[in-house]
Amino acid sequence: MELASESPPTFANATRLRQQARAAGMDPNYWYAVEEVRRVKRGSVVEVIFWKHSIALFRSTEGEFHAVDNRCAHRQVKLSLGEVSGCHLRCAYHGWTYDGDGQIVNIPHEQFGRSTPKLKLRTYPVRIRYGLVWLFPGDPELADEREIPDIPELEGTDRWACVPMVFDWAAHHSMIIDNVSDFTHAHLHRRYKPFEDATLKRFETIGDDVYLAYDTHIGRGRISSRFVEHDSIDTGSIELCYQYPYQWSNTGNAIKHWLFVLPVNERMTRVFFLFYFRSLKIPLTPIRIPRFAMEFVMRLSNRWLIAPLLDQDRFAVEAEQSGYDHHWDAPPVELNPVVREFQTVTVRKWRDYLTRQDPSLNIAVETR
Repeated sequence: MELASESPPTFANATRLRQQARAAGMDPNYWYAVEEVRRVKRGSVVEVIFWKHSIALFRSTEGEFHAVDNRCAHRQVKLSLGEVSGCHLRCAYHGWTYDGDGQIVNIPHEQFGRSTPKLKLRTYPVRIRYGLVWLFPGDPELADEREIPDIPELEGTDRWACVPMVFDWAAHHSMIIDNVSDFTHAHLHRRYKPFEDATLKRFETIGDDVYLAYDTHIGRGRISSRFVEHDSIDTGSIELCYQYPYQWSNTGNAIKHWLFVLPVNERMTRVFFLFYFRSLKIPLTPIRIPRFAMEFVMRLSNRWLIAPLLDQDRFAVEAEQSGYDHHWDAPPVELNPVVREFQTVTVRKWRDYLTRQDPSLNIAVETR
């Protein structure tokens, strides 16, 4: 039955697990990647959105990052429309100026005998790691208790080459988590063949993490297979984990990736992919590409191989979002049991966050 004139249910009103998953936000008490460092130039400001809440991320002329609520206390104009002056952020409308702590430091017009208002905007902890800017949108007192994922291969003098890839996909974050960890969609990638003949061997939920493994054939594409060292790497299986709110994979301790999602709203997600390889070989030879050349190779690989592959995933999840918006009440038909595990964790974490905010809420995790 066509339901185009009706909207999907809210989280509290959903009657099925899938409906709850597609309406859930994400617990803000984690570190979230919000932008690439290179895209925020010194003396600039950008808007980032975490689950419908706008934040102004600005970088001083000296290079320090700050994040404040994206609104001027005067007329609520977005501060991301303004400009950075030294270590301050100035509103585009009346020029009210704020420091990195959210305090008003200057009002450049007549104040009609009134003192400068004692107002302070909310600020957010900021960290820099792996070439990404991270924000902690939740309780700042918890920021030191939570850690950005450790990726030892991307740190130190012998680090692996990695060039982040960032996209905005018009789909709910839970659809993206389902997509990257559910290997039943090999048909979608039949041109590039990142994996083939996947068989789910095991899965287990431990706390907030869902671990799974497939027997499969990794990196068998017409071009990509020429760069992968199949003789020295076990490319016949892959391990993955939805380590809420992050996701990662590992093939033979040599081919790895992390996915960091930034939930914008029910129909938009910013995604940050970090693919990294212990080594790649020069095609048609057994010779490894030198470490100093790997970053250049990764940039080419991202552009010509990985980006087109991920664009197929974008197409799929955006089509799924459109389909869900029209047919949200259709009976769910899910064959891969691990997808239900992903959705259960997503729903439980959002329910727990909401009930911490309002203990009077009584929202059950649906099982259908």
